[in-house]
Amino acid sequence: MSPSRFLGLPLALTLLAGGCVHKGDIDVENGVGITAVRSACPRVEVAAGTGDITLFDPPAAQTADAIDVVAVITNVRGACNDAADPIASTVSFDVDARRRDAGPARDLTLPFFLTVVQGGNAVVAKRVGHVALHFDAGQLRAHAAGSAGATVSRAAATLPDDVRRRLTEKRKAGQEDAAIDPLTRPEVRSAVLRATFEALVGFQLTQDQLKYNATR
Repeated sequence: MSPSRFLGLPLALTLLAGGCVHKGDIDVENGVGITAVRSACPRVEVAAGTGDITLFDPPAAQTADAIDVVAVITNVRGACNDAADPIASTVSFDVDARRRDAGPARDLTLPFFLTVVQGGNAVVAKRVGHVALHFDAGQLRAHAAGSAGATVSRAAATLPDDVRRRLTEKRKAGQEDAAIDPLTRPEVRSAVLRATFEALVGFQLTQDQLKYNATR
């Protein structure tokens, strides 16, 4: 989830402008090394520590024999229209749950959140929703699908022209700056970070649930 994974890509950032350049391509013609395609759409991921939830019975207990239901967010995916302004993104995901006892039919509603983060740590929007699970009689497992939408300002997700030029300029072997990664320059790195957004999904946990996930 950290933008450092994005910022660590070497040598060249090729902005999304056509259909012929792909992440990981080697740009031999321009001599700039490995390219990385950047989109204005937010990256979609599960927020750290919130991808699963454990319910206890009785609620005050937090021992293995008191675990009632465990649910996990899986298969997170995003659909985005980066040509619009604002940029609209829909995050979809699945929830798989298992209960302790295969008893009578049971319905369970779990809260989740979708938050938009700018630059790795600034929360610019948050939405809370609910996903409904149904356990059939005699069944231990349940499955449900959830989704939520988010928007990002196109201007905020667009790199300034001077930064774009510095990232995409041709650099030939033997030139003074040929071996210098533009992203090592603080002003370039900061601009890319500010224009980087993430759409993070997770369960809306209580403080006790967060603590359980962090210490179990």
